[in-house]
Amino acid sequence: MADVVATKEAPQAIGPYSQGIKSGGFVFTAGQVAIDPATGNVVEGDVAAQTERVMKNLAAILAAAGTSLCRVVKTTVFLKSMGDFATMNEVYGRHFGNHRPARSTVEVARLPKDVLVEIDVIAEIG
Repeated sequence: MADVVATKEAPQAIGPYSQGIKSGGFVFTAGQVAIDPATGNVVEGDVAAQTERVMKNLAAILAAAGTSLCRVVKTTVFLKSMGDFATMNEVYGRHFGNHRPARSTVEVARLPKDVLVEIDVIAEIG
C-alpha cells in the first residue's frame, strides 16, 4: 500500500502528482526544482543557488516521510546544461557528505519553469 508524503516545507505539487510516495520501505520523491516554498517562486541565481534550494526541498520531503538524505539510495539529476555539472556536483556533494548514493545525470532540453536543475531521489525509510 502506498502512502502520500506532503509537507509545507517544500513546494506544493502543481499538477496531478505527489511530493513523495512511501511504498515497500522506500520513499520516491517527485523531481524537485528550485522553488522556494515560502514564496512559490524560483530562487534567483545560478545553478549553485538552484541546487541548494533543490536539496533543501528534497530534505524536507524526506523528513516528512521519516527519513533523510543519508538514507538515499538513488538520485536522478536533470541539468539544462552539462556545463553546470561541476558546480551542481559541488553543492550536491556538500549535502550528501560522505554518503554516496547511486546517481544518473542527464542533460535535458528544458525543465519546468526554465530552471537549471531538477533532482529526484529514492530513499530507504526507517
